[in-house]
Amino acid sequence: MNYDLIVIGSGPGGYVAAIRASQLGLKTAIVERESLGGICLNWGCIPTKALLKSAQVFEYINHAADYGIKTASAEADFAAVVKRSRGVAEGMSKGVQFLMKKNKIDVIMGTAKVKPGNKVSVSAADGSQKELSAKNIILATGGRSKELPSLKQDGKKVIGYRQAMVLPEQPKSMVIVGSGAIGVEFAYFYATMGTKVTVVEFMENIVPVEDEDISKQLLRSFKKAGIDVMTSSSVESVDTSGIGCKVQVKTASGMQTLECDIVLSAAGVVANIENIGLEETGIKTEKGKVVVDAFYNTNVKGYYAIGDIVSGQALAHVASAEGIICVEKIAGHSPEALDYNNIPGCTYCTPEIASVGYTEKAAKAAGYELKIGKFPFSASGKASAAGAKDGFIKMIYDAKYGELLGAHMIGANVTEMIAEIVVARKLETTGHEMLKAVHPHPTMSEAIMEATADAYGEVIHL
Repeated sequence: MNYDLIVIGSGPGGYVAAIRASQLGLKTAIVERESLGGICLNWGCIPTKALLKSAQVFEYINHAADYGIKTASAEADFAAVVKRSRGVAEGMSKGVQFLMKKNKIDVIMGTAKVKPGNKVSVSAADGSQKELSAKNIILATGGRSKELPSLKQDGKKVIGYRQAMVLPEQPKSMVIVGSGAIGVEFAYFYATMGTKVTVVEFMENIVPVEDEDISKQLLRSFKKAGIDVMTSSSVESVDTSGIGCKVQVKTASGMQTLECDIVLSAAGVVANIENIGLEETGIKTEKGKVVVDAFYNTNVKGYYAIGDIVSGQALAHVASAEGIICVEKIAGHSPEALDYNNIPGCTYCTPEIASVGYTEKAAKAAGYELKIGKFPFSASGKASAAGAKDGFIKMIYDAKYGELLGAHMIGANVTEMIAEIVVARKLETTGHEMLKAVHPHPTMSEAIMEATADAYGEVIHL
């Protein structure tokens, strides 16, 4: 079975690469060992957003009186919430199946291993094996929950994100280790549903990749929501021998013992690069990632890698962009290399977080002289009307040339607003141009214009 391209892994990197290849006339196959759509569609981005929406609806109902609405007491049906989430994921996976058929891509179910000579062996669930060959092979095998030495996952009491989405019953208490996107999203979900949540973070601030002002605001919002947060702390051990868990946490003031029903390990992801034939094929790796150039060539001709298994942000939209660039280069086009400093990051807890470009700290370290403006949603008419006054928008500009260096947002619906900044930075928009671009009123997005005005000493509504 000979192809122009074989893609291994059908997550948002793999299936997007396969579709773009088909559009460009390449005879394409995709190999998947579990479910089409990969982790993102089945166990990541999509089902978690369904869970978070249910929590948000529950929160709205519980605060209906704030909007002048009388309701009966609401009760969350945890099993039904989980069932809805799984239904949403299943629907999205079926959508990818349709796209594969529409684009005439051969879908081969099984576990793939690359071999020398542009070959791929596939082991099916029934034990049968087949060998494929292709001029080009893209590895898009994704990542999985990182397991810490002090936090061995048993899938029952100490769990990863997959189990957190399908727990048979809601825990009364939970300790979440790690406060990246996965950790804080589950913290919001479970706390809103009624679980007592404690977040333990090794770094000084929660959501440590974000601008420090964002981290401080989320901490305030979480505390107001009843979520306990322990920063500069590490889990040393977990005792699961009893009914629940006893978690030993090392803090600046000494050891503390936390008791809970469930411990969720949310300490990041690790690349799936084991047992996929890298050693046999001679493909180079470094620090747990496949080494590639700007167009995703590995050191072995005809073999490429994209997504979570290469360096760069482990995000679905990054993997998709990489897949498209990689395939267009294979097809003889001249795509532009991806600008990793203009990748938006979004976190879907409440309040939401969205950011792109330099943080204030990173911009100063890069030697820029800065103009910084902030506009709080407490001063926004739309935010007040919506009852969503938590948060702000922070805009960072180069003082010399007006270059838009970065934007950092926390508040309702900011994940829908960050794309404006991504496009503006791509077009090399200046602070003056952002300031003079009329934004509609009343909207949350006009806070971008107001924050820019604040940076230039022209803010009206503060």
